[in-house]
Amino acid sequence: MASLKYYDVILKPVITEKSMKGMERKEYTFLVHPEANKTQIKEAVEKMFEGTKVQRVNTMNLPGKQKRRGTSVGMTAKRKKAIVKLTEASKDIEIYAGL
Repeated sequence: MASLKYYDVILKPVITEKSMKGMERKEYTFLVHPEANKTQIKEAVEKMFEGTKVQRVNTMNLPGKQKRRGTSVGMTAKRKKAIVKLTEASKDIEIYAGL
């Protein structure tokens, strides 16, 4: 696959109760491209959100779930989730400001 650009790495934020509690500790959760590595995720967050400095990135691969419709069985798409921890001196991410 061609190299990923920083704007292709982060797909969307994850909005759950657990991710909202992580915001108090400056931990933000995103769905990312399945082939993105930690370095690319760190670079993408720092470029997309001005004034942020990433301390660490934790990633997890989520396999697809088995779904059934009648007698046919299929799988949903696999996903990759990243939890990004910002430094204390960095600004908060604005997309979460109103939540």
